[in-house]
Order: sequence, then C-alpha cells, then structure tokens
Amino acid sequence: MTAAAEPLLAIVGPTASGKSEAAIAVAEALGAEIVSVDSMLVYRGMDVGTAKPSPEDRARVPHHLIDVVGPSGPFTVARYRELAEAAVRGIRERGRRVLLVGGSGLYFRAVVDRLAFPGTDPRTRAWLEAEARVLGAERLHARLREVDPVAAARIEPANVRRTVRALEVAAVTGQPFSAFAEDWERYEPGRVRAAGIEIAREVLAARIEARVRAMVEGGLLEEVRRLVERGLGRWLTASQAIGYAEFARHLAGELTLEEAIASTVRRTKELARRQMVWFRRDPRIRWFRAGPEGAVGLVDELVEYLR
Repeated sequence: MTAAAEPLLAIVGPTASGKSEAAIAVAEALGAEIVSVDSMLVYRGMDVGTAKPSPEDRARVPHHLIDVVGPSGPFTVARYRELAEAAVRGIRERGRRVLLVGGSGLYFRAVVDRLAFPGTDPRTRAWLEAEARVLGAERLHARLREVDPVAAARIEPANVRRTVRALEVAAVTGQPFSAFAEDWERYEPGRVRAAGIEIAREVLAARIEARVRAMVEGGLLEEVRRLVERGLGRWLTASQAIGYAEFARHLAGELTLEEAIASTVRRTKELARRQMVWFRRDPRIRWFRAGPEGAVGLVDELVEYLR
C-alpha cells in the first residue's frame, strides 16, 4: 500500500482521558508524527488551560497544528483542514506515519473525510449574533426551523453558535445548512484506523476535577492574567473557552476561585459528554476501555491495533 493510500491512524475520545500522554508512546512505537485534532491547541499563549503537550513531549515526537494562530485571531475549520492536509502530506513525504490525536470531532472528520465547508460572511454573522442577543436563543432557533427544519432538528435551541452558523450559511449560499451536512452521514471505510478511549463516567469526572485543580496549581491564573493584560479579557469570555472564561471572570471579581473551578469542571464534563456523543456515531472507531490511570494504561493494546 502506498503512503497516500494508507489509512490515517487516530486516537480520539473525551477530554482528560489521557489521549495525549498515551499518544506519545504510541507514536514512538509506530514511527509516527502527531497531528492535533483539537480546536483549542491551535492558539498560541493558551498552554496551561488547554493541557497543551509540553516542549519535552513535542521534542520526543513532532506535533502539528499546535500554536498556529494568536488567541483572538480568526480561525475556521476550513483553515484547519487546509493546514492539516499540508501536514499529512509532509509527514508522508518523510516516510513517517500520521497519528491524529484529540477530541474535536469536527476537526477529526474534516481531515479524515476531507469534507467541504461553506464560506462565511462577517457582516451576516455579526447581524445574526446581534439578533441573537436581542431576540434570545429560542426565537432565533424558531427562525431556523422556518428556514431549515432539518438543521433545526439537529441543533439544540440553546446552541446559539450553531444556530447562527446555520442561518449564516443559508443567507450566504442560498442553500440550507442541512444540504452541506449530508456528507457528514457517510463514513467511508479505509480512510482511518481509529482507536477511541472510553472511560467510566465517575472515573472521568474525578480525572477532570483533578486536572482542573492541577491547572490552577500549574499557573492557569497567571496565564489568564497575561492574556487579560494583553486586552483579551473580553475575547476570552465571549469565546466561552472553557476555563479561560471562568478564570477571567474570577480575576474581574465576578466569581470566587472555587466558583471558577466548579464552573470549569462542570463545563468540561459537559464537553466530554458531547465529545462521546459525536465519536460514538462513527462506526470506524474501535473502543478501548481505560481505567483510573487513563489511556496510558492502554498503550500496548493501542500499538497492537494501530500497527
């Protein structure tokens, strides 16, 4: 099989399941380089709160799609796909294997299945976001039900970001957002050999809380303070970056430290649940059950499966 025809390898699953740590050992065993499929690792200067791989880990195994844009810089999934495809080509040209690692299902599908993404229009989006603030999530979602009932049925009314995106696509392209989503229902075999990390809910919850508290001890407050001092406080809160939004509010005196920690833990658990719902839809993923130590306890099994 030629390098171009060889399936991509992947380790995916919920946040705090130990994917990144396990991936280092797996990549070393397989002669692979890692391509991040994480929507937050692309941002420079956001290291502690994103559990970004350390410089030591990145020295052991080359990582791609990390630190590619400033914190408030525009970055789209279409741009991610473009950069990821370039990274995959470069890795294969060097005779190495490609290991996708992360928890962003959208980014994973973008690079694995090379899906198309309709364009954006900043003015249209700004207008819709203003409407959302005035009308509220429910009324904006009701508009989407009139324009594109199929998309509306798949988007939770409270998810303003996705509602705005669906309405933006319809306005910009003249086609319903759901028309572009049809390809998302097809999972072509042979494109990827993916290992998914699953972990008991109570175990993952404990790992999430421990990680958030370790981030605070490891300098998260100082990292958020530096970003706020650079004028990014409003962006951090508006972007709803988990952890960063809460601790920016703590620094502003709006939340106590314990309230910021509790909110970050709660939102991270919700993120983990959404990640699992997304990845469970993909029949190409084979699942591996991790214990309290996380995915690092599965390295030998992952190497054997991905080999």
